[in-house]
Amino acid sequence: MITNKNFGEIPQSYLFSEVAERVRRFEQQHPDARVLRLGIGDVTRPLAPAIVEALHSAVDEQAAAASFQGYGPETGYGFLREAIAAGEYAAIGVDVSPDEVFVGDGSKSDSANIQELFADSARVAVTDPVYPVYVDSNAMAGRLGTFDGDRWSNLSYIPCDDSNDYRPALPEEPVELIYLCSPNNPTGTTMSREDLEAWVAYARKTGAVILFDVAYRAFITGDDVPRSIYEIEGADEVAIEFGSFSKTAGFTGLRCSWTVVPKKLQRDGVSLHTMWLRRQSTKFNGTPYIVQRAAEATYSPAGREQVRADVEYYLANARLIRETLENAGVKAVGGEHSPYVWFRCPAGMDSWEFFDALLEQAQIVGTPGVGFGPTGAGHFRLSAFNTAEATQEAAGRLAELLPKLAS
Repeated sequence: MITNKNFGEIPQSYLFSEVAERVRRFEQQHPDARVLRLGIGDVTRPLAPAIVEALHSAVDEQAAAASFQGYGPETGYGFLREAIAAGEYAAIGVDVSPDEVFVGDGSKSDSANIQELFADSARVAVTDPVYPVYVDSNAMAGRLGTFDGDRWSNLSYIPCDDSNDYRPALPEEPVELIYLCSPNNPTGTTMSREDLEAWVAYARKTGAVILFDVAYRAFITGDDVPRSIYEIEGADEVAIEFGSFSKTAGFTGLRCSWTVVPKKLQRDGVSLHTMWLRRQSTKFNGTPYIVQRAAEATYSPAGREQVRADVEYYLANARLIRETLENAGVKAVGGEHSPYVWFRCPAGMDSWEFFDALLEQAQIVGTPGVGFGPTGAGHFRLSAFNTAEATQEAAGRLAELLPKLAS
């Protein structure tokens, strides 16, 4: 056998591919239907003017021999690494050196690829429900055993739902790799400082490595929710952090992210910083220069103001979705520090049953919770990444449909 047999163990339909296929079939059968998409987390606002201006300027540079840029450093240009260290970390009182920042082409790629640094035998733990990429990338590497019904045999699931206020408990069995996400995708919930202190202490005691995703950190409001795991003392010895410009600044199409691998983080006498540098230098040619200049512009005074306005726009959509659900008697979480709203499906419906009802009766697309893990069964996620007008229309349709489903 020359193919990777681990691919054969993975369920064939990726969650968002199945959603897209069901929507495609519905639109084919109902060509006049106005379908409102509150599912996949793709942004709808155009790029901020400061970002567009930076893109134009960088393109002009590429047109002149004196300023042309070809291959750049695989780790990212110094100007962006310094901007991230200052704008994302020093701004909140956290000391991250620019050379600990690696610029990438999306936190999806980085969080999927980071598992290459670890042994095939490393035991993985994920909160449940969970962003599917964390699970599938490790399944492709052969760490998770076999998929039995709704779960992997060698994966440690940490259930999070309304019974425990979405606070993941520390693992009861030994684990080496722990994926955490705050604000969480898909639930929209956040981890407190006390929560993160407990996780950092656990990792320091056991030698586990925390893989911490802050792709939605820009949506945090107020100072009571940590924006980085490095706000916790000792986290730089146990954690790798992933950030993204996709949701912060609408870069879902441009593709730009960062990963922080602290130099203090070592396992088996080896620096994970050195390992990630070797991996990126071998397999990655770097994020395009013009995109990195665009990302840099988000830290300018004008860029910060414009990007924050877009975040507030989506947060207003999220509040409307959550209020609509709660006014209909559906308890929901998220939507406060996050663009996602998470809830149990009404009338005891399962995730795909509610998906079909929502699509067929209200022409709204959401995301079935079961696609995020076993604890997501019977739950659903709605996204605020649509226009205010479409979200308002969807809220009206939801308000009309939900009482019918409950009766």
